[in-house]
Amino acid sequence: MRKSFQQNRMWFIVLVTTLLFAAVLFMQWFGRQKMNEFFDNMPIPPASVTAAAAITETLQPSLTAVGTLMPVNGANLATEVPGIVDAIHFDNGATVEAGAVVVTLDTAADRAELESLKAAARLAEIELQRVRQLAATRSTSQADVDRRQSELDQARANVAAQEARIEQKTLRAPFAGVLGIRQVNLGQFVAAGDTIIGLQSLDPLFLNFTLPETYIAAVTTGDTVIARVDALDERTFSGIVTAIEPSVDARTRNFTVQATLRNPGQLLRPGMFASAELKLGEPRPLVVIPQSAVGYRPYGTTVFVLTPAESAEQPGLHQVEQRFVTLGNAYGDLIEVREGLADGELVATSGLLKLRHGGHALIDNRVQPDASLHPAPANG
Repeated sequence: MRKSFQQNRMWFIVLVTTLLFAAVLFMQWFGRQKMNEFFDNMPIPPASVTAAAAITETLQPSLTAVGTLMPVNGANLATEVPGIVDAIHFDNGATVEAGAVVVTLDTAADRAELESLKAAARLAEIELQRVRQLAATRSTSQADVDRRQSELDQARANVAAQEARIEQKTLRAPFAGVLGIRQVNLGQFVAAGDTIIGLQSLDPLFLNFTLPETYIAAVTTGDTVIARVDALDERTFSGIVTAIEPSVDARTRNFTVQATLRNPGQLLRPGMFASAELKLGEPRPLVVIPQSAVGYRPYGTTVFVLTPAESAEQPGLHQVEQRFVTLGNAYGDLIEVREGLADGELVATSGLLKLRHGGHALIDNRVQPDASLHPAPANG
């Protein structure tokens, strides 16, 4: 009897424990179900964003590219013959005119040889005159006269060759420009072709840049180019397109454009990086929006268009529509919209990550992103 009671008691405890455990699991499941149901049906509050209307501005179409400044004339000067540096006729960084003497090599031995050759030429001339006098009295043959004439011509040619050899030891500036820093010293031996100094013409300068092949028909010589240089605090320099490469690079599908820029203050230097804005055609009306309104997605470029939503509870509520657009060129803080947006339509300019298609938004324009055609730093 006692044994049966203990067995029943054990089964009762097991049953109660099982029921309690099942109740706990049921309550957890039921709680999760109700929580998911609540969040699924919970209304999403409208996002607070700034907005701006698409506007039409009369602007001149342009292309932007990056390029490198190159000298119209630039070279590393070197002598054609070896020798010892005898005199340096310039200061580092000096401005020189075309034809100015830069360096001379020692020519003492060459000049002594020149005097010897001149003496030989004078002797050949005297002998020619003597033979001509004999030929006039038929005391010698015409062949002897011709031989003496040839000897004189050879002697004069030797003199001219030696004078040219001496001239090769005088290094002159082939064009006007600014010299660099010399690479030689007095008394130093230089071989033929060794660089003596660099010479660069600084006004005007070339700006070489590349454009995609799709613009090859739009660019013509004479188009205006505005260059901006980061090293000079975005200072601008104007020029014109003077040459267009007739072929397209098969590897990059780009073609090269060369513009000529005036550089009166010689602020620009060859090798500097510059951004180029190429003006194309005549000004025309373009639909533009702030660049901050554009979302660059893996599947395309989009904007969020805001349209007023009828809501008595929340005045100022706007419906959100995500729309694909085709963009053009940038103009300061603004960017051209070629397709997908009409003049006057309202687009979100900040808080884009909080928006979704079909959602709602409230506009708060107390603090807005910059949207200027001609942006400038706060310090002017």
